[in-house]
Amino acid sequence: MTVIKRVTAKSILDSRKEKTILVKIKTSSGKSFSSSAPNGKSRGKHEAKPYRKSLDDDIKTLKKFSDYFSEEIIENFDDLRRIEDIVDGHIGANTLFALESAVLKAMAEEQKKEVWQLINPSSKKLPKLVGNCIGGGKHSQISSSAKKPDFQEFLLIPDTRSVLQAFDVNQNAKLNAKIILENVDKDFNGKENDEKAWITSLDDKRVLEVLKDLKDNIWDERKLYLDEGFDAAASGFFKRKKYHYENPMIDRNTEEQLEYLSNLIKNFHLLYVEDPFHEEDFESFSRLLKRFPDRLIVGDDLTVTNYKRLKKAIEMKSVNAVIVKPNQNGSLLEVREVCKLAKENSLKIVFSHRSGETEEGILADLAFGFGADFLKCGISGKEREAKLRRLIEIECSLKI
Repeated sequence: MTVIKRVTAKSILDSRKEKTILVKIKTSSGKSFSSSAPNGKSRGKHEAKPYRKSLDDDIKTLKKFSDYFSEEIIENFDDLRRIEDIVDGHIGANTLFALESAVLKAMAEEQKKEVWQLINPSSKKLPKLVGNCIGGGKHSQISSSAKKPDFQEFLLIPDTRSVLQAFDVNQNAKLNAKIILENVDKDFNGKENDEKAWITSLDDKRVLEVLKDLKDNIWDERKLYLDEGFDAAASGFFKRKKYHYENPMIDRNTEEQLEYLSNLIKNFHLLYVEDPFHEEDFESFSRLLKRFPDRLIVGDDLTVTNYKRLKKAIEMKSVNAVIVKPNQNGSLLEVREVCKLAKENSLKIVFSHRSGETEEGILADLAFGFGADFLKCGISGKEREAKLRRLIEIECSLKI
């Protein structure tokens, strides 16, 4: 059993050099365990607040509540309810996520288990990798005048359940993408954005052509199929009832957006389309899914790892896949309920990093433990690779 004796917290810098929270607990065994939370840049307006008032206020609150935890005995995943009952409403989602993650690490070590085994000891299915190769939107803000794709992420999904193979293929494809961009984008300078995806001045269609070339190259080199997709993050450029594209400059109403996206999906044989419409437009998501029931129409800003929002999306048949970002919610018990609801309705589950990441690797354990179908975690960079390498560790442990 795990008995928490002390809880402290401090601010650290994420991959964007912005402040986030690290929570440390000390148990009756004398050992300390810590975990940190990522920061989102492109946030859905319905996701939980990262901090109740501010990061500093949450740090002070945890210090104030530290003695309350010393009475609690934590023996299994469900006992996280004891933690949540103590801090209920007093801290934000980032802080709660980091706190519960630290508690899971303590439980796992003291029970000689892996974190994922606390969630589902019989878990066997490894998620496929979804890698962000080329970026745009809010994640690629260089200057106000610089051209960039309007869509936020252009994604690669190797068609293999081997995490190690997928990791290698995505890294190879990203290097290949750099060579292609050097040839087709005169403004390309080899720089990367917040998520370590290539920054380009190409428009959405031309980036999808680059992805198509990557698919052909990977097939020629590896005889492995590479699925493709994008995260439009359409709420980010939806204003006054229209989608305002800047590269090239054009406004599209909802009907025009539906036709535009449909043509992209058909012409480029895309598997994965995330947030194609703004975060309140459940109906347009539904219309797109009706046209393409065999593709992944994915909700993120639409559903924000929120049970009620996901339930509405299911009732309206808006999505057949859902992004799960644990720090959008904070409560890992509620994350479990979101995953359960998705599975009961045959939705694919995509666990995802955030743009401002830390070297915390627990996302891999959560994705595997909760039975995710995909892990969307970038391709390179030490903060992204911490999750990917942890998933590779899990894969290797299953083969022993």
